[in-house]
Amino acid sequence: MQGLLARKIGQTEIFDDRGVQVHVTVLQVGPCVVVQRKNVAKDGYEAVQVGFEEQKESRMTKPVRGHYAKSGVPVRRVLREFPLDSGEDLKPGEAVTVSIFDGVSHVDVTGVTKGKGFQGVVRRHGMTGGLAGHGSMMHRRIGAIGNRTWPARVFKNKRMPGQMGNVQMTVQNLKVAQVRLEDNVLLVRGAVPGPVGALLVVRKALKKTAKAATKS
Repeated sequence: MQGLLARKIGQTEIFDDRGVQVHVTVLQVGPCVVVQRKNVAKDGYEAVQVGFEEQKESRMTKPVRGHYAKSGVPVRRVLREFPLDSGEDLKPGEAVTVSIFDGVSHVDVTGVTKGKGFQGVVRRHGMTGGLAGHGSMMHRRIGAIGNRTWPARVFKNKRMPGQMGNVQMTVQNLKVAQVRLEDNVLLVRGAVPGPVGALLVVRKALKKTAKAATKS
């Protein structure tokens, strides 16, 4: 499989093989259960749907409960689809754990960033702001944003105040520090999007995989 669902546990420090202290993010990866197997003959591609974290049936709609019942799998909170590696075959009901990342050097982590609410340009875009003197009256304002008679409009993508955070973001090429199979825990060097407890999608690093395939 190319990836798996995870929860962000927090951050800590470990010592690597050289005895150097490194900062890592702790991810609870899986275990996930296969809910549906998709194949080329029927669906046009090879993939699996996996469920993550148990959920009460009463909190799911009837169609969703039927989808899980068809494969004989208890209802799960989250359902996602991942491509399969070449020659890999998984059946509904099988469990998938963090072991798929055993031997993987780098991963890509996708999540939703922390929401910061409505923010000005100083915090949102890092602008310096105006003069600090008492008579300035332009301390943290954006300043002029328009033009003269032509084009007489504000250009698209102009950096302005607005909603900050709460967007999906992917951090690429995070180095895997440790894979703890007994705890279903993955330790990666660097920060990942979202607060503690955030739902994440962890995939094998796309660029690193493509680079390795090119060399071979």
